[in-house]
Amino acid sequence: RRVYLDYNATTPLAPEVAQAVWDAMCQAWGNPSSSHPAGRKAKELIGSARESLARMLGGRPEDIVFTSGGTEANNMVIHTACRHFHESQHGRGDSQGIPHIVTSTVEHDSIRLPLEQMGREGLAETTFVPVSPRSGQAEVDDLLAAIQPNTCLVSLMLANNETGVIMPVVELSQRVRALNQRRAAEGLPRILVHTDAAQMIGKGRVDVQELGVDYLTIVGHKFHGPRIGALYILSPGTATPLHPMLFGGGQERNFRPGTENTPMIAGLGQAAELVNKNWEAYEAHMRDVRDYLEAMLEASFGKQRIRFNSHFKGSKQLCNTCNFSILGPGLQGRRVLAHCKVLLASVGAACHSEKGDRPSPVLLSCGIPPEVAQNALRLSVGRGTTRADVDRAVQDLVQAVEQLERDQA
Repeated sequence: RRVYLDYNATTPLAPEVAQAVWDAMCQAWGNPSSSHPAGRKAKELIGSARESLARMLGGRPEDIVFTSGGTEANNMVIHTACRHFHESQHGRGDSQGIPHIVTSTVEHDSIRLPLEQMGREGLAETTFVPVSPRSGQAEVDDLLAAIQPNTCLVSLMLANNETGVIMPVVELSQRVRALNQRRAAEGLPRILVHTDAAQMIGKGRVDVQELGVDYLTIVGHKFHGPRIGALYILSPGTATPLHPMLFGGGQERNFRPGTENTPMIAGLGQAAELVNKNWEAYEAHMRDVRDYLEAMLEASFGKQRIRFNSHFKGSKQLCNTCNFSILGPGLQGRRVLAHCKVLLASVGAACHSEKGDRPSPVLLSCGIPPEVAQNALRLSVGRGTTRADVDRAVQDLVQAVEQLERDQA
């Protein structure tokens, strides 16, 4: 039996979620826009899933819009912020030019790549703020220092998928709110605040009231749900702008048209319910198993040979993530994993798995030396991971490293 320690890449469907998807496929197949009983049943299921997601985040059901996944939700926020910037400039003599966005150098590709593309097309400018090598965080002072008169959005992930470092989103929101009051008096555009919470949901408390953000991205497959997502928007269309990227049949209050994917939405609602009921137990279990994993790595390889790339002084990290390097020549992460017989894990973000032996840009931007970063492995434990799984995985790593060293000798 293989040991799967790649829960930051994706998670298996929880049995209750698979059941909810199946039940909706069989029993709620009607078009949610139809007024007959088959349609009403589907519509009710969607409404109840919306309530479950809102409860999970401490928001209101009307603040949730379902999307195809995190990538669409992130793109929608960027699209909205730029559109809102232009609308706020409309009819003013002293236009601020093109929109400017502030983000970090360690965001997911679904933030970085659309911003780079818009830069190439001359549609927006972006400042990518490096993370501090001390904390692994994008520091709030650095993010604020990047703000310009034409800034319309600051986007900062809630927790990094590779290092597990939790970002200072609460402080960022508070300070942008204060800044927005001063900007309004000066006639400058409002700065919207977005966080991609893909990695945090199901592993720690996520409360939109506490976070104070305008937008928050939800990704089902990171918390044992199906491969769809949702976007939280603080009062969409009234307190916070939201502009559709698609036009069609008016579903999701015209924000995201297209006949709703009832079974997947029902599954997402069920995954949210499991988080609502159990998140504290999930977090405590994963933290215990992850701490045991780190102790076993040090015990098996010796403290001198293990470098934890996810430990930063003064920063909190996800309860389930262990990013480490086994020091030594020829022990690149990819080579070590290729020699493992039991362990299933990755060297970093799943989206970058075809990048060869180049060290992770995220680790490099955290100030980790290239020769350490290229040996990095990211192990992420899950709800079902046991200490026995950890023992087998570590034993497998030991045999892989011994094999590689024999081959080199």
